[in-house]
Amino acid sequence: MKADHPYQVIKAPVLSEAAHIQTEAHNKYVFKVVPSANKNQIRVAIEGIWPDVKVVRVNTMNYDGKVSGRRGSGRPGSSSKWKKAIVTLRDGDTIELI
Repeated sequence: MKADHPYQVIKAPVLSEAAHIQTEAHNKYVFKVVPSANKNQIRVAIEGIWPDVKVVRVNTMNYDGKVSGRRGSGRPGSSSKWKKAIVTLRDGDTIELI
């Protein structure tokens, strides 16, 4: 994937209770990213969007779309595949998401 702009890599922050616990306890932030992005592209995108933070580690997870029945049509539908990135920042760095 050729990404010219950081917002082409980072789609949105994940604002869930589990993500908030990781942020508070371990200085980790969770983002929804483009499935074709690799860890280096995610690191560069985060440091490009927030220039005053330093990324220490990036962990990624791929999620397959779920197949669900569609009543009446006889064809199954599915949700999209997506990728989650957990970004660890150095001590003292924070990101204001809200």
